[in-house]
Amino acid sequence: MTTKTLHLLCSAAPPVFDVARVIEDAQARGWDVCLGLTPTAAHWLSESLDGLAALTGHPVRWQYKLPGQPDVWPEADALLFAPATFNTINAWALGLTHNLVVGLAAEATGKGTPVIAMPCTNAALAAHPQFEVSLNTLRNAGVELLQGETGYAPDPADPDAPMHFPWPTAIHALGALERAVPQV
Repeated sequence: MTTKTLHLLCSAAPPVFDVARVIEDAQARGWDVCLGLTPTAAHWLSESLDGLAALTGHPVRWQYKLPGQPDVWPEADALLFAPATFNTINAWALGLTHNLVVGLAAEATGKGTPVIAMPCTNAALAAHPQFEVSLNTLRNAGVELLQGETGYAPDPADPDAPMHFPWPTAIHALGALERAVPQV
């Protein structure tokens, strides 16, 4: 029986197309996975949303619920935000909760929920001075960032360049959380 809940949040970047495999990997490790997407990521995966909901056993969320509606997900024991784009990282660090997944990440950070994030951006955007400020803000808030040698290294700015995203690194990082999250 699964006793720990992972909120897996994803921005619109090419690695989001591998999310079903990531969900299966996390489930194999004993996580009950709830999938949240930015609105653009939900659009990209629109033909797969029903299948992803069936895979997780929870509705895939990309919009805030209306006032008075019940929460449809269990409370998170941990949160993994990957891929987290340039826009997402900056919005999260600045507390700009314009979409559901950034709002969930901001709340998890404030609640002290264990949070892992793997940024996914190109080298040109990563060189923008605000990006490093935002990464430092999130680090100082207790977010474990998987980047550079310990995670994702920015790709060249060429949009046609092949993108390598180290999902196994993110899944491996959940191993430390498995030991930190008490079993119920």
